[in-house]
Amino acid sequence: MKEKVLIVDDQFGIRILLNEILQKEGYQIFQAANGPQALAITKEHDPDLVLLDMKIPGMSGPEILAEMKKINPDIGVMMMTAYGEHELIQNAKKLGVLAHFSKPFDIEEIRSAVKQYMLKEG
Repeated sequence: MKEKVLIVDDQFGIRILLNEILQKEGYQIFQAANGPQALAITKEHDPDLVLLDMKIPGMSGPEILAEMKKINPDIGVMMMTAYGEHELIQNAKKLGVLAHFSKPFDIEEIRSAVKQYMLKEG
């Protein structure tokens, strides 16, 4: 069975880019543009890993993360942030974020981190 990755970002271009890269790696990809969509997908499809943007209008990344952990305490989450949001990064790590990537991020770094996580979990 394919490992499932949920990409949560309000920027369409970033979702499409990550979708394309990770689909080539053989993962089943889900996309959400906001918190409510992300939580609905988490409940319905139980993704193995979430790539979560921390700055999303309406519901912040940390709020989404906290709700996801209520649905599945073991869900893997890696976050994406604008450069230099240190306090946000520290708070997210306390909530169990595995890794963070600063935008603009290195695609190869994300691909490698996702692959490593899936190998470790699988």
